[in-house]
Amino acid sequence: MSDPVPTQRLFRGLLVSMALNALVPVVLYQLSKRYFLASELAALSVAALFPLVWSVADLVRVGSLDPVAILSLASIVVSMIAVAFGGSPKLLLIRESFFTGAFGIVCLVSLATPRPIMFYFARYFTAGRDASRVAEFNLGWQRAGFRRTMRLITIVWATTSLVEFAVRIVLVYTLPAATVLVVSPIVLGGLLIGTVSWTFAYGRRMRARAEAQVAIAGD
Repeated sequence: MSDPVPTQRLFRGLLVSMALNALVPVVLYQLSKRYFLASELAALSVAALFPLVWSVADLVRVGSLDPVAILSLASIVVSMIAVAFGGSPKLLLIRESFFTGAFGIVCLVSLATPRPIMFYFARYFTAGRDASRVAEFNLGWQRAGFRRTMRLITIVWATTSLVEFAVRIVLVYTLPAATVLVVSPIVLGGLLIGTVSWTFAYGRRMRARAEAQVAIAGD
């Protein structure tokens, strides 16, 4: 899969995001508890500010509603709803995983649609906004192997998203809040990096296999 969004840059961004979202919220939480005598809910609300600001800044940097920007925007909206309706510290700790779980469900539901949701993400990372490359990618849907690949990738992302949601709930109800603030971004980041790595590797392997089959047929 040759993509205009370099894989190394993508992984670097994920690692930076994972590190900052593990360290900054817990620092804000601890400072709030120590210097402002904040309640558990207030301290967690302060800790939630950084991920929200980070998401907004990332959305502004992207500058358009491509799939990545849509995910960022949806995460912000879900977080804001959780804060608005939540009087529970545990709800605030789970807030980001509400979106993750919802995304997993959307992936599963999209399998019943003409094209699963990961088809559109794969097209974005492969073709960007190049009209000719987008058209070439769309033609791939005519091949049975390509359709199987897109559906399998969607199933894997659905499974990963739902697993992260389940793990977050277990962490929230078994560990102290400060520990959850550190561990959760690492778990989410690790699953995300692992799934992205598998997706690119599997996509490249399937593309190489398809090209080899075309070459054999040409001979």
